[in-house]
Amino acid sequence: MTLATALLFCIVALAAIATPGPTMLLALTNGSRHGVRRSLPGMAGAMCSDVVLVGAVALGLGALLATSEFWFSVLKWVGAVYLAWIGLRMLRSTGQIAASPTGGAAGADGWRLFRKSFLVAVTNPKGYLFCSALLPQFIDPAAAQAPQYLTLAVLFAGLDLSMMLVYAYVGARAVRLLRASAVRWVDRTCGAMLLALAGSLAFYRRGTA
Repeated sequence: MTLATALLFCIVALAAIATPGPTMLLALTNGSRHGVRRSLPGMAGAMCSDVVLVGAVALGLGALLATSEFWFSVLKWVGAVYLAWIGLRMLRSTGQIAASPTGGAAGADGWRLFRKSFLVAVTNPKGYLFCSALLPQFIDPAAAQAPQYLTLAVLFAGLDLSMMLVYAYVGARAVRLLRASAVRWVDRTCGAMLLALAGSLAFYRRGTA
């Protein structure tokens, strides 16, 4: 893989990643509720899901979802139900801000944020189909493919992290500017958007990828 190919991939991938999807909405609400530093475990979960997505494409699982109606539907409904559940919980938010005397993520909270972000991303069939359509275009078939997919996975996860940091920072700033009602406002707005995304995922069809 050449430097020009890697740069082109970063441009295309960043344009897709920056779009406010479920992962970015979680980074936004985590930033407003916990602050940027305590939101890092959630970002780590999303980055791990990126590695899973790229690995799935390398192993041909993305192509399986593109051709198997059964497995596509299973993953789609699992993802839609999970998104809806998170969205409903956010709509019921009281706006309470988590506090920690050390400023770090407590073990239980950190694992919860990691698990939530990982599951949201890894159960979204759109991610597999998107990566299946995008990644092979940047792979040189004449060269060893494993190192190329590994490079794309690192780049993709790094870009994802950079945008999640931006969203988390915006959420944290919103709390400082709007004060008491900010967390509740961010939670409920993101919750409504996640419910809308869950609905769109429920009606999503492979032919629209």
